[in-house]
Amino acid sequence: MQLVLAWNRIAVIGLAALTSSSCAVVASLPEPATLEQRLAMMPLDIDLPLDQPVTIHWNEQGVPFIEAKTDHDAAFALGLAHAHLRLGQMEMLRRISQARLQEMAGPIPQVAEIEQALRILNFGKTSKNVYARMAPNRRAWLDAFVAGVNTYQQNVKELPHEFTLLGFDVEPWRPEEVLTIGRLASVDVSWLAWLRLMPLRNREDWPQIWAKVLDEGTSSAPSITGSNKSAAVGLSNLLSSLSRTGSNSMAVGKSKTGTGSALLANDPHLGVNLPNAWLLAGIKCPSYNTVGFMVPGVPFVAVGRNPWIAWGGTNMRSANSDLFDVSKLPPSQITTRTEAVRVRWWFDDEITIRETPVGPILSDATALPVKKGEVLALKWIGHYATDELSAMLGVNQARNWADFRRSLEGFSIAPQNFLYADVEGNIGQVTATHVPARGKDLPADIVLPLKKASAWDRIVTSRELPMAYNPPSGFLASANNRSGSSDVPIGYLFSADDRVLRMQKLLGAKATITPDDIKEIQMDTISISALLMRDAIVKRAVVMTLKPQQKATLEAIDAWDGRYRRESAGAVAFEATISAFLPVAFTQIEIDALDAAGSPYTRLSSDVATIDEAKFAVAIAAGLDAGAIAAASYPTWGDMHRMGVQGYFATIPVIGSRYNFGDVPAAGTAESVLKTDHPMSAERHLTRYGAQARHVSDLSNPDANWFVLLGGNDGWYQSANFRDQLQPFMDGKTFKIPLRIETVRATFPIKTKLKASIRPAS
Repeated sequence: MQLVLAWNRIAVIGLAALTSSSCAVVASLPEPATLEQRLAMMPLDIDLPLDQPVTIHWNEQGVPFIEAKTDHDAAFALGLAHAHLRLGQMEMLRRISQARLQEMAGPIPQVAEIEQALRILNFGKTSKNVYARMAPNRRAWLDAFVAGVNTYQQNVKELPHEFTLLGFDVEPWRPEEVLTIGRLASVDVSWLAWLRLMPLRNREDWPQIWAKVLDEGTSSAPSITGSNKSAAVGLSNLLSSLSRTGSNSMAVGKSKTGTGSALLANDPHLGVNLPNAWLLAGIKCPSYNTVGFMVPGVPFVAVGRNPWIAWGGTNMRSANSDLFDVSKLPPSQITTRTEAVRVRWWFDDEITIRETPVGPILSDATALPVKKGEVLALKWIGHYATDELSAMLGVNQARNWADFRRSLEGFSIAPQNFLYADVEGNIGQVTATHVPARGKDLPADIVLPLKKASAWDRIVTSRELPMAYNPPSGFLASANNRSGSSDVPIGYLFSADDRVLRMQKLLGAKATITPDDIKEIQMDTISISALLMRDAIVKRAVVMTLKPQQKATLEAIDAWDGRYRRESAGAVAFEATISAFLPVAFTQIEIDALDAAGSPYTRLSSDVATIDEAKFAVAIAAGLDAGAIAAASYPTWGDMHRMGVQGYFATIPVIGSRYNFGDVPAAGTAESVLKTDHPMSAERHLTRYGAQARHVSDLSNPDANWFVLLGGNDGWYQSANFRDQLQPFMDGKTFKIPLRIETVRATFPIKTKLKASIRPAS
């Protein structure tokens, strides 16, 4: 699942301005620190507002497990732990969620345009309202967590590196800011497609292009049964890095485990920069006993388990937004507000934002590539006062399927196909989102007439959307594909089928599935669509007269098994060939349009047979020549396809090299189960998006939980746990993290004792 923030590109968008500050240039990285040295930095020699003593147990990977006798104390200690491990990252998120980019980056036109778009989107629009309406126990949990964060940052002697680099002041955290960070992580995947497709709406053949996009995006297999404008590219990169657009999830029931209990596995797909977008932690207190991945700065387990159930999921890519033409609205229905903008190293500025009854006027954002004269307003479910934090805290406490489903009825964004498994061996899937009750007809354009806004008069929740419970197959798999049939359209731009079909095949191939089997599936590198494309081009090219070098490349592609293993030579020949073949065989518009809806390989492979003979000959010759050159330069896929080990600031001029820790050979591709996204290329390249954390839980044993992060659990640069899990992650290894507090006490060797002092009465 992707209940998390992926900051992989945000830090480099415009932050090149840091080089204009001598403070940034001299902000050298901290000295290397052991786990013990890092823990000694925690501010514990102060009065802590605790009811009773608290113990934070730490393992060798720097994973905290909090043992507290009251919920307040657990939440407070959790805030301390989050701040200790990721305060610099959390402060970046806080400012990004509030559209305070120029405050960090300075007076850069592209950054100003992106900030304008984010202020129009207004992620925090409902945060105060949601906080005010929270149940007392949920609000108390959030308040105590925020108090822990504030206590840490107000008393710690050495603040994280990001404070100096980005000019942060110590600002008290407020509970509603945590909720706004949650909204930041809930970007609608439709926005990313809009940014890529909007420049094509001026073409005469736009209706045909749009129809092809919808056909490709809505044909995904069910689980149940561009613009060259720099600001637009920057905005798209930012939104895609923040949204939960990927992931795989699998649940296996007792009929296939042989233990009487179920298995659950998750591997989220997000940005791959360091520190990781996830923080791993555990809790034991009266109301919660959980372990799993958490968003830094957000106090619930997003992917993990408790003593009774386990949960995870994938972004379902539902249509949570609509763009409406409001050009004919009378001026009396448009309101304006002005927001002050702080600009680092420059004069402060202002931004004016216009609102309509259906939402903010998004076309005022200069980063958005709209038609000249268009006035477009955004209707987004994220502007409704839904409470995902309370929903997930309910999931964290759930003991059965009924609890799980009931908790998720209030969950709206980011839309998730949540998978479930329990100790009794049951498995299930919930379509967790809120969508308007649209008609079933496909939209004729990205922009809708204002009369279509009436569909938003009724909002459909998970109670009416598809679900599954103990399917006959004995397993469930989800990979951003269509969840199932519904009375209202859930979405239009689902992911390609490669990953979900591959997982279904592997899960169905064995009578009994073990945790080791699940871990092996998570590392699978076959791409179904790549094999379809390979077969299509080989079928036509094998009968042609080719040069010896071209023929050798074609033979290497034909012999390739479709696996993007690090040691594969065939993957190099295929990808390099395709990178030169497709632009000659098809128009760039066809490629880009299909890519906006998913991988273009599946659809384009079916069109290879229809290409004119002369055109195909030119295209395949160009492709095979490129493949031969690449094969000579890069003997294996791992030589060509690399994982950059980089901090967020690695591409900043002058100072960026200090955040570049090298690169390593990577397996996988854009649509393999082991996802490592990359551009079509015949050159050495880095993957910046894909699998970056893995989880497996065997519900038959509370302590049988395995996790691993790409990087490490500590966000403090140069600490022992900053990137200690990198190589285990690349090699498919995991670390066992127990749930039972008795096991934690025995196996987590380092103890941090928090002393209680008198807490003011509430």
